Amino acid sequence: MIDNYQRNINYLRISVTDRCNLRCVYCMPPEGVENTPHREILSLEEIARVVDAASDIGISKIRITGGEPLVRKNIVDLFESISANPQIKDISITTNGVLFADMAEDLKRAGLNRVNFSLDSLNPDIFRDITRRGKFDDVWRGIQKALELELHPVKLNVVAVRGVNDHEFADFARLTRELPLHVRFIELMPIGECNPWAVENFIAAEEILMKLQQGFGPLNTEVKVTGGGPAKYFSLPGAKGTIGFITAISQHFCAACNRLRLTANGQLRPCLYGQQEFDLKTPLREGADRQELAILIAKAIRYKPSQHHMEEGWTDRRVMSQIGG
Repeated sequence: MIDNYQRNINYLRISVTDRCNLRCVYCMPPEGVENTPHREILSLEEIARVVDAASDIGISKIRITGGEPLVRKNIVDLFESISANPQIKDISITTNGVLFADMAEDLKRAGLNRVNFSLDSLNPDIFRDITRRGKFDDVWRGIQKALELELHPVKLNVVAVRGVNDHEFADFARLTRELPLHVRFIELMPIGECNPWAVENFIAAEEILMKLQQGFGPLNTEVKVTGGGPAKYFSLPGAKGTIGFITAISQHFCAACNRLRLTANGQLRPCLYGQQEFDLKTPLREGADRQELAILIAKAIRYKPSQHHMEEGWTDRRVMSQIGG
């Protein structure tokens, strides 16, 4: 469906839970956040109904997110339901990877096409400091399993934080030489827990690119990656993978934004950083049919703003895991 700014909205990101098995420093406080009661979370069947309705107005790409989506009970069943819809051409997941290796084969059989891993450090000790409870080896095993199952492109999402992982950027880049991994450096966004210190710890993508070029020389540009979205991709000469940059702050990509976000409690957000939400849970539970749901989703698309306003600061009381990554 084309919105008011001539963008083709064909991508729905679905948060299936606000729960997470990690406590990343830029996302959650150490004690975590209060979980939404189970009765307030959309059931897998309700999510599948939303997907079917959305597909009728042009949604063809689905990404499953959280919180951590793999902590959701029976999550494989949702992939099976979505993949049964012939109008959905691409199903992906964003995960911290801790549980992925043991579930990967079932997920692929159920329809998973590709996977993004959130991984901010290659150093097990630093990884533990960032996540507060994670084991790097669990995640690395998941990444290796994704490569083994050819869930390409396998992407690593690296939130760039000054003084935390900025000394590892070259190490991430070297990974792409030997492995078909697509490393994406993501600018730290002032959302939730990281809002107070995002400016102090922010690193612009341009600064990261310059550091990599100083160490490796000129990078190849205009590299295309399936499902590339807003990232701009480069590659080292002869590399099997790529290096991407997501510039949500320094150079926003709102003019090309093609996505909606469904929160775990059934609210449809036209913009991650916007405050406007459209309630789908209530009509779902009051018996709205597929056409009625499609009309509501189309309404949300019509209200999608021209761009985010991150410069105005984060005013939502929720953190990223409660909205959907």
